[in-house]
Amino acid sequence: MSDAILTVNNVVKRYGNVVPVDHVSFSVRPGEIMGFLGPNGAGKTTTIRMIMGITAPDEGEVRFHGLGAAEGEVPKSRVGYLPEERGLYREARVIDILQFLASLKGVGRSDARRKALEWLERFELGSYARAKVSQLSKGMAQKVQFISAVLHDPDVLVLDEPFSGLDPVNQDLFKSEIRRIAARGCAVLLSSHQMNLVEELCERIFLIHRGKRVVYGTLDEVKKDYGAHRVRIRASDPGWTLPQSSLIESVERDGTQWTVLLRKDVAPVEFLKALPDRAPIDEISVSRIPLHDIFLRVVRGETAA
Repeated sequence: MSDAILTVNNVVKRYGNVVPVDHVSFSVRPGEIMGFLGPNGAGKTTTIRMIMGITAPDEGEVRFHGLGAAEGEVPKSRVGYLPEERGLYREARVIDILQFLASLKGVGRSDARRKALEWLERFELGSYARAKVSQLSKGMAQKVQFISAVLHDPDVLVLDEPFSGLDPVNQDLFKSEIRRIAARGCAVLLSSHQMNLVEELCERIFLIHRGKRVVYGTLDEVKKDYGAHRVRIRASDPGWTLPQSSLIESVERDGTQWTVLLRKDVAPVEFLKALPDRAPIDEISVSRIPLHDIFLRVVRGETAA
């Protein structure tokens, strides 16, 4: 992709006879949030380690465009990384560890301190600037780790399970900050198992399974490829039963609420027209199947429409 800032081109990684990443390619543009998904053991972490220069690909290449890095070298001052395995010095003070980590990215001491204090205030941690990391709750430490990944204003940001351990309020805070960072032109690669959050944030999706690419495209394209629509119905009559129909693939009932998965290539309007005229329906909604369901279908080996 010509305007990409990060390109992963046909990378392969082998460990003996095991190939955790097998000819994987994708790119991320400035200002884009791309979801990098897959089940445990699919090859996500190995790919991220190659992007970050922690390990080298056996074949293929990772390229950062316009960031001034030598061939095959990660431009550390322009890339931010939040690893899945968190790693802050527990006995260090919050402000000290943030200044130190920013200095490794080329940020001057006074600038690092100013930016760190601004970020801590934004995350409601201003009063903890002099606290030791060991004194923080898990959610607080997660915020500090996030700040350490973005304090130097990176052009590429790799986030591996950024929402782990966060309550819904702080999940919303992280979502807002990730959107804000992308809006200033940063390319964000987001890896997460929380499909609802990925669906809210990401424009494009890459799904890896058994080391290979199995899904790649915009969220709309992916949902269209998997075709099916989901209809939710809430009935006013608890005794009402949804009529059987050849248009339906599966039905779930919870009291007066029905969740209907239509067969592939069935238009929602076709199903709605088939409902009885006097059906006691209070509420009805139609949507494409969620990313969570698509993820499960792919991992179970079901193909797209």
